[in-house]
Amino acid sequence: MYQRLDKALAELRQRFGGLPDPREAMAIWDDIWHLEAHNSTALEGNTLVLREVELLLDQGRAVGAKSLKEYNEVRGYADAARWVYQQALEPGDWHDGRLLTVGEVRQIHHMAMTPVWDVAPHPDANERESPGNFREHDIQPFSAGMAPPVWTLVPARLDDWIGQVCLLGEGAGTSEDSPPLPERLARLHNSFEQVHPFIDGNGRVGRLVLNLILVRLGYPPVIILKRQRDAYLTAMQRADAGDPGALGELIARAMYDNLNRFIVPNVAGLARMVPLAALVGEEFSLPALRQAAQRGRLEAFQGPDGTWRSSRKAVDAYRESRHRRKPRQG
Repeated sequence: MYQRLDKALAELRQRFGGLPDPREAMAIWDDIWHLEAHNSTALEGNTLVLREVELLLDQGRAVGAKSLKEYNEVRGYADAARWVYQQALEPGDWHDGRLLTVGEVRQIHHMAMTPVWDVAPHPDANERESPGNFREHDIQPFSAGMAPPVWTLVPARLDDWIGQVCLLGEGAGTSEDSPPLPERLARLHNSFEQVHPFIDGNGRVGRLVLNLILVRLGYPPVIILKRQRDAYLTAMQRADAGDPGALGELIARAMYDNLNRFIVPNVAGLARMVPLAALVGEEFSLPALRQAAQRGRLEAFQGPDGTWRSSRKAVDAYRESRHRRKPRQG
């Protein structure tokens, strides 16, 4: 897996000049944005399906009989993810050049959790533990035995963690004997969850922060799918015990999957199946292609991750069928 990922990353840089800017490949980034907002909140128990997430984010329509808290969870996460993508590729003037800062971690938590907090604040939180602020409660040990530090140590522990992240950005400790990059990322992701700096939302913020790190390093963001929840939790528990291998492999596969969203559209043959976002053009928008697929007018299939896939050949055939005039009736 690591070798395939390295090869694909080299291809992205050498043949295509790295990740495309969201303004240059908006449909592909939007596709990732929808999937990330859906799956990352679903890992925490949110019940909105992908189509409901798309309608909420694209049209502001709260379809379905879900609670306001669930809609706000998705909306908050999506706003934070948009901010992450933008900051990763075009940092604001206030960014100091480091790979990550404590202020950015707090900003991500504030954006992701404020909409939820507005309708359902954490019942045990005091007024100083609102979104963007560190916890002032101790956390009970998790079911597997890992115990986060007492709350008074959180600022210092997070500073130490930020230091480790910045070392990764500087390439420190990298040699032929170093662990593969996905395993180093796995250790960092797991260490953040061990610090557990906030009273709520640490899982969502941890995945958003991981994606900020990845995109700043020139890698695609990752999506842990909701069907991978058990494997993800097991891998985190193994990392708690000092073995980041399973979590590293899961991250590597997620990087590889999203990498193909950028590379495959450029190298795929006419008949190769790719995400609909890769087939968007001046004539057909992403919603138009998805509607054609759902109605059976475009040859396509929907994968287990909810993503519709088709081919350039199928889109060409759909275009011809639209333009072909029906014979006149005598």
